[in-house]
Amino acid sequence: MQRTALITGSGQNIGRAIAIDLGSQGYNVIVNGSSNLDACEAVAAEVKAAGAQVEIAMGDVGVRDDAMAIAELGIKQFGGIDVLVNNAAIRPSYDLVNDDEADFHRIMDVNLHGPFWLTRACLPGMIDKGWGRIINFTGMNAQQGYPGKSAASISKHAVWGLTKSIAKEYGRAGVTANIISPGTILGEAEDPGFAGRYETLKEQNPSGRLGAPSDIARMVSYLVSDDAGFVNGQLMQVNGGVVG
Repeated sequence: MQRTALITGSGQNIGRAIAIDLGSQGYNVIVNGSSNLDACEAVAAEVKAAGAQVEIAMGDVGVRDDAMAIAELGIKQFGGIDVLVNNAAIRPSYDLVNDDEADFHRIMDVNLHGPFWLTRACLPGMIDKGWGRIINFTGMNAQQGYPGKSAASISKHAVWGLTKSIAKEYGRAGVTANIISPGTILGEAEDPGFAGRYETLKEQNPSGRLGAPSDIARMVSYLVSDDAGFVNGQLMQVNGGVVG
């Protein structure tokens, strides 16, 4: 049976790696980005080259109407969304006392409400088919708390709660929900000004290296597979051993 995967924020880095990996396995893929159409088209071309069908659904997951339109495009084009990967996120600094509340709400909209809206849109089709996979993301800083990143930490803790709730409520319907916590991941274009910091983090990592987008893509590939049908409501640490 042909399955369809929607990966939000898939124009670059982790999302791009996931889209290409799932496309290479035969999934129909919906590529999403909020603004960089060129990047999404480049990813779509790579997915097509892997032999998969692909659609581009541009839109901001932090805007409810956009999130619903993204899901509706995939459902209309492919008859449903079987795999939802809520990868899109923002992590700006935020001062709980001094910064604007509007910025706080924007972070919540992208990081928490977007996954919530998309989950609500995709779940009915998954339930009807008796099979579905939902993958969310948290992070090491979100788990531990981090100065200046309070809003992002709060939003990611809330997504962990959403993930566990989905797992409890819909596991018997054949739907699993899990959450991945990546370590430091080197993307395609890193700021050279952080080279020293990256080297320090590499030295501190028990695995002696930093992560790559492909490390996360492989974990997603496992979690969405039939082999992971009994893995549900779990937090998967992919960080080289920095946080257990």
